[in-house]
Amino acid sequence: MFLSDLSYVFKWWPMFFAIGIIFLPLTTIIFSNFSDRGYIFSRILGIAVLSYIVFLLGVLKVLPFQMPTIILVCVICLIINLFVAKKTQFLTKLDFKENWRLYLLEEAIFLAALVFWSYIRGFQPDIHGLEKFMDFGFVNSILRADYFPPRDMWFTPFPINYYYFGHLVTALLTRISQIPSSITYNLMIASLFSLTFTASFSIGINLLSKLNATLRLRSGRERYTLYAIGGGLIIAFLATIGGNIHSIYSFFTPYTNGAPVPFWQLIFSPQNFPNAYWYPNATRFIFNTIHEFPIYSFVVSDLHGHVLDIPFVLLMIAILLSSFYSKNFKIPTLFLVSFLLAVMYMTNVWDAIIYFLLTALVIFYVRPKSGIYMNLLFLIGGTFLFSLPFSKNFTPFVSNIGILCAPKFLTDIGYVGPFLFEPNHCQKSPLWQLVILYGFFYFWVISFIIFLKLNAKRYTLNASDIFVGILIILSTILIIVPEFVYLKDIYPAHYRANTMFKLVYESFIMLSISSGYIIFKIFLDIKHSYLKLAVLIIGVMELFLVGIYPYFAINSYYAGLNSYKGLNGTSYLDSLYSNDYLAIQWINKNIKGQPVILEAQGDSYTDYARISANTGLPTVLGWTVHEWLWRGTYDIPAPRILDVQKIYELNINSSSEEFYTVQSGDYLIKIAAEIKFGDWRNLFELNKKTIENPNLIYPNQKLIIKGSVNNIDNSKLDNVKNLIKKYNISYIYVGDLERQKYPNLYEEKFSKLGKTIFKSGSTKIYKVN
Repeated sequence: MFLSDLSYVFKWWPMFFAIGIIFLPLTTIIFSNFSDRGYIFSRILGIAVLSYIVFLLGVLKVLPFQMPTIILVCVICLIINLFVAKKTQFLTKLDFKENWRLYLLEEAIFLAALVFWSYIRGFQPDIHGLEKFMDFGFVNSILRADYFPPRDMWFTPFPINYYYFGHLVTALLTRISQIPSSITYNLMIASLFSLTFTASFSIGINLLSKLNATLRLRSGRERYTLYAIGGGLIIAFLATIGGNIHSIYSFFTPYTNGAPVPFWQLIFSPQNFPNAYWYPNATRFIFNTIHEFPIYSFVVSDLHGHVLDIPFVLLMIAILLSSFYSKNFKIPTLFLVSFLLAVMYMTNVWDAIIYFLLTALVIFYVRPKSGIYMNLLFLIGGTFLFSLPFSKNFTPFVSNIGILCAPKFLTDIGYVGPFLFEPNHCQKSPLWQLVILYGFFYFWVISFIIFLKLNAKRYTLNASDIFVGILIILSTILIIVPEFVYLKDIYPAHYRANTMFKLVYESFIMLSISSGYIIFKIFLDIKHSYLKLAVLIIGVMELFLVGIYPYFAINSYYAGLNSYKGLNGTSYLDSLYSNDYLAIQWINKNIKGQPVILEAQGDSYTDYARISANTGLPTVLGWTVHEWLWRGTYDIPAPRILDVQKIYELNINSSSEEFYTVQSGDYLIKIAAEIKFGDWRNLFELNKKTIENPNLIYPNQKLIIKGSVNNIDNSKLDNVKNLIKKYNISYIYVGDLERQKYPNLYEEKFSKLGKTIFKSGSTKIYKVN
């Protein structure tokens, strides 16, 4: 089956290659001081620029989000790049004759990583569980949109109030490739894995390329290139595949009841490796917090903003590194950095803040001629202008800055400006747990400091050392910040979870780059044999723990890689909800645009809202808690819960009828016997308009046991019509989950309001007149 999926991979990969080639002239100018001329970053820059221009045209209602628009934008970008190539001696700067092996290597690494993770995803491709419905729904809603902002598929008619630019990028690539979104969802995850690995590899070899003089590698270019490639691969491995040393718990009796203990207390309770190690514990180790890292994201495969933003993050780091080497920030560079900060804001807002800080640190060190503060003001203004088309349709849903462990006199006040002082909000991270999470990185940081101390007389810091030092300083600040402040959201018990999550995720990436650089640097230049041996022993042990994490994660999530299922992320529906699967396929084939479809409302992280998520058709209300978060208050989505129920259910207030409430474990024969009704078939006949299958009744469903179902009162039907008009509903979906959610569901009203246009088993779609 994987061989057939390879056809999708090899249809997907040339698109990245072509975008990269189009933007190579511009990239070569930006990265003229990189040994690889920023080859791999040309496709990341190209994707960002193409997506933004198409997005801007859609927001301004100039051109629709259709293939002709995308082709037109690609042609314009190609013409601009050809003009740049002609004016800047592109081929000379590219130095293809000298660098073609490196370009070929990076392309091979990109393709190999893409194929590898596509293969891994094929063992569990389901777009199901965690928050995949949300991500898939965003992509499908954007694909159905002609103009932007796209509609929120779970809260018609309002636009998505979330950071959706990365989902727009996915939709754009889906439209270009002409591959179904149920497959491109998984191809996008594989692409993010591949871009992360290859881009961090490129940063690695260019960090290391400045060490030639310092390390006195005078054995020729080929040997030096191999050193750089080896270091680049270490950095790529740590940033993309590496975990943390929490995997040391795999050697001991697992801790239970969510109460982790220091591993050294378990030394005398060893178990055969591997024990029942649960890989998500490495991302939820500190109480009530989240501290994920890239390989975990790639394994669980939610297409979230923090994952979609990784290529843009690495592009930003590369641009700052190039500017750091050139010791200057020119206007075009400021323009580009402003653009990328805006892209980050629209994809994962925290990253815009973090990498503005990194840019500021670089600017303060470089001290450009145009002035530090003028550069910073330019960045703020440019970021604001580039993100304005997004911001004018977006309302931030973070309310205040919370202060941890505030004294009582402040908690009695509650608020001071934007600052929030809440009582009993004093969670702190134990130092030993921070060591488990980040000890690997700081072992190398401390080793580097010792190395510099021992070699103070003969060693001079170079540009790469200083840049890595800046990454380490910022990463350390990001780890410390959640110990003092948090941004207030709707989660009372996990109040600092999101703050820690978004900050330390970027720390992990920057520390991975820094540690990989230090590993390479130390082992090439340490002259003290005993020190080198000690560092080698401890470092290899830690590297082993970091390296085995993906073994546990992949084997657990992908069931030991025992059964390959393919790349179609919706095929699971065929066995779980077969009628829904057929209905979704029918909708995607036959219903164009974004008319509203009514389906059962449900809680977050459930299977409800599956029709809107899998088709992109907006519904009245999907996952309620998510809408609560995005809209800022529960009061906004809450009234719709009852409205949806009123449309689906039978009004049972008639005094001429008596009812029986179905209990768990009931069935018609048992009920008929208990209430002395007589033949159960007569009971079924009496309730035929609310029970389609006599074997399917649900707890809390109301069964008529006396009287009959009369024609619907016109006033009640008018109420339903008014609700349908209020939400502009065009289609009503009735499936198994609707019958479970609304046990008194009454379909006869839908027959009066429209007609059946799809039927499979007990599942129907009604088109409202």
